Amino acid sequence: MKKLNLAIIGQGRSGKDIHGAYYCSDDNKYYNVKYVVDEDEYRRSVAEKLYEGCKTFCDYRELLELEDIDLVVNSAYSQMHYPITKELLLHGKNVLVEKPFARTRYECEELMKIAEDKGLVLAVFQQTFLAPFYEFAYELTKSGKLGDIKQISIRYNGFARRWDWQTLQKKCAGSTYNTGPHPIGMALGFLDFDKEARVVYSKLDRALTSGDADDYAKILITAPNKPLVDVEISSMDAYSDYNIKIQGTKGTFKTKPGAYEMTYIVDGENPERPVEEKFLQKENGDPAYCSEKLVKHSESGEFEGNAFDIGTAMLYKQLYEKLAKGKEMTVTAKMAAEIISVVEKVHADNPLSLKY
Repeated sequence: MKKLNLAIIGQGRSGKDIHGAYYCSDDNKYYNVKYVVDEDEYRRSVAEKLYEGCKTFCDYRELLELEDIDLVVNSAYSQMHYPITKELLLHGKNVLVEKPFARTRYECEELMKIAEDKGLVLAVFQQTFLAPFYEFAYELTKSGKLGDIKQISIRYNGFARRWDWQTLQKKCAGSTYNTGPHPIGMALGFLDFDKEARVVYSKLDRALTSGDADDYAKILITAPNKPLVDVEISSMDAYSDYNIKIQGTKGTFKTKPGAYEMTYIVDGENPERPVEEKFLQKENGDPAYCSEKLVKHSESGEFEGNAFDIGTAMLYKQLYEKLAKGKEMTVTAKMAAEIISVVEKVHADNPLSLKY
C-alpha cells in the first residue's frame, strides 16, 4: 500500500495532540507526514523530531506550489479555516479542514463548489460521527427497542472557565463554533439530516468566559415526524452525567463516550390498562395514587475507543480510500455545511456584543 504525502498546517492542541497523535500511531498505515507548517519556531522544531524526515515552514503559502503533496490538513486558527482552505483548493490541493468548516454557509458552499469544479477532495474533520458511542446510539433509535423516539438530549457540559483565543468572536470561536459541531452534528444525524429540520429555539450567553464569545448554548432542533433534539453546551454544569440521552415510548438510554445504560419495557409484558374515569381508591376507601410496577429490563455496556482514537482513525482511513479509490465517506462536506447553517442561525438570532 502506497502511503500518501501529507502536509499539516498548525501544531496546536488539535494539530499536534489529535491529528499528530494519529500520524504517530499504529493506525496510520496511509500517510507520510512530509511537511508541517507553524508560525512558532519551537513547535516546528518539535515537529521535525516527531515526524521524522518532515520539512517545516513558517508560512502555509510555501505549500502552494509544491507538487508532491496528496493532502493538506488545515488545522489553523478557526477564522483561518475558510481563507486557507480556499487558497489551497485554488492551487489544486486536496484538503481536510478542521471544524468549524467555516463561519457561514455561504463560505462552505463556495469551498465545496471550488472543490467540485477542480475535481478535488474536500473533507471536514467531524470524526464524532464515527465514534462508537454515537454509532450505537444512532442504531438504537432505528431498532425499535425504545419504541417511538420522542426526545433526544445531547449535553457537552462541564464546570470550567476559558480565557484563550477560543473565547473570542473575532477568532470564529466560542462554544457553538468550537464544541458545537460535535453535538449539533449528532443532532442533525439523529434527524437523518432532514431537509425540513429547523432550529425552533436557541439561546446563547456568556457565563464564566473571559472573552466575548458564548460559553453557554441551548438549541432545540426538530423536523416533521421526528424527535425533538435538545442540545446544550454549558461551562457551568457540574452535574451532567451523560452526553446523549434518548427517551422513547418503551424506554430510556443514556451514554457517555465510554459506557451506556438503558431501561426499557418489552411488548406484551405490560398489557395496556383501560382508563378509569372515576377516582381511584384503596380497598378501605382511601384515595389512591395512579401507579403500578412495570416489568422493566435494564442493560449496560462499555465502548472500546472514542472519537479521538477510533473516530479519528476511521475518518483518516475513509479519506485515504476516497483519495486512492474514490470511495464515499461517511462524513461529507455537505453534512458539515448543514451544521454551520445551524451555528450561523443561532448566532444571528442571539447576537452578543463585541468586546475585543
